[in-house]
Amino acid sequence: MTSPTPDALLGPADVRELAAALGVRPTKQRGQNFVIDANTVRRIVRTAEVRPHDVVVEVGPGLGSLTLALLEAADRVTAVEIDDVLAAALPATVAARMPERADRFALVHSDAMHVAELPGPAPTALVANLPYNVAVPVLLHMLETFPSIERTLVMVQSEVADRLAAAPGSKVYGVPSVKANWYAEVKRAGAIGRTVFWPAPNVDSGLVSLVRRAEPLKTTATRREVFAVVDAAFAQRRKTLRAALAGWAGSAAAAETALVAAGVSPQARGESLTVEEFARIAEHGPRHAPEPAPKSAPKPAPKSAPKSAPNEEPGQQ
Repeated sequence: MTSPTPDALLGPADVRELAAALGVRPTKQRGQNFVIDANTVRRIVRTAEVRPHDVVVEVGPGLGSLTLALLEAADRVTAVEIDDVLAAALPATVAARMPERADRFALVHSDAMHVAELPGPAPTALVANLPYNVAVPVLLHMLETFPSIERTLVMVQSEVADRLAAAPGSKVYGVPSVKANWYAEVKRAGAIGRTVFWPAPNVDSGLVSLVRRAEPLKTTATRREVFAVVDAAFAQRRKTLRAALAGWAGSAAAAETALVAAGVSPQARGESLTVEEFARIAEHGPRHAPEPAPKSAPKPAPKSAPKSAPNEEPGQQ
C-alpha cells in the first residue's frame, strides 16, 4: 500500500476552508458536526481495527475527515452521503488529498436509511460518525441490510452509546440495547470530547464497538417477531410483562401463557430480559401458535360466487 502524504488528513483550517468554499454551514437538522482533529480520526480507525483487506462503508462522511483516515488503512471505502453539496464535493477532496487511493473510493449519494446495495465488494466493516438524531435507526438498518459487515465502530451521542451498550438490569437498557445485541456483541469503546468537532456540540460523544455474532441467534421466531415483542415490552416499561405484552398477545392472559411457556416470569419487566429471552417469548406468541385443525372440510363455493382475492395478512413477511 502506498503511504499517503503527511498532510493528507484534514485539520481545523482545512475543514473551515472547505466549508467556506462550498458555502456549507453545518445544520442541526442533519446533525452535522464535522471532526476537525486528525488525531481523533486516526484513533477511530485504530479502535475500529480496520485492516488492509477491509472494505469499509462510512455513513455521513461530511467533508471527508474520517473518510481520508479510513482510506489510509482499508482496501476500499464507500461513503454514503445524503447532502447534495457534500456528496458532490467529496470525490474531488479525496482525489486532491489522496490521489494514490482515489480509485479505492466510491460515493453513494443517498439517504442511508434507503440504501439497499453498495457498489463493489461487500462491506466487511462499518465505521461512521453518525448524526445524533438518526444514529440508532441507521445503525440497525445497515446491520440488517449488509450481513457481510463483521465489525462496526460508530461515534454517537454519549447517552446513545450508553443505551446501545447497556446490559440487562441497567437503567438505560432498552430497545436500542436489545436490537443491537440481536446482531452483535456490543460494548463502549471510548469517549470523544466536544472540542474535536466544528461546530462543537452541546453533548459529549462516545464510541461503540459491535462485533457481529459468529452465528445468528438460534430461534424459530423472525427478527420482526422478536422486535415486535421488544417494542411492546418497552413501550410501557414500568408495567410487568404480563400487562405490557397484553396488546401484542391479544390479552393479558395470553401474554402470561406465552411468558410461562418461554420460561419468563409474567411479573418481570423488559429491562431485565436478554435478547435470547425476548426471542423465546416471540416463539410462543400469537403468530407461532399452531393453527387449529378444521372440524370438517370446507364446503365448495357456489359456482356463481366471484373469485376471492388472495389472503393478505398484516405484517406478513
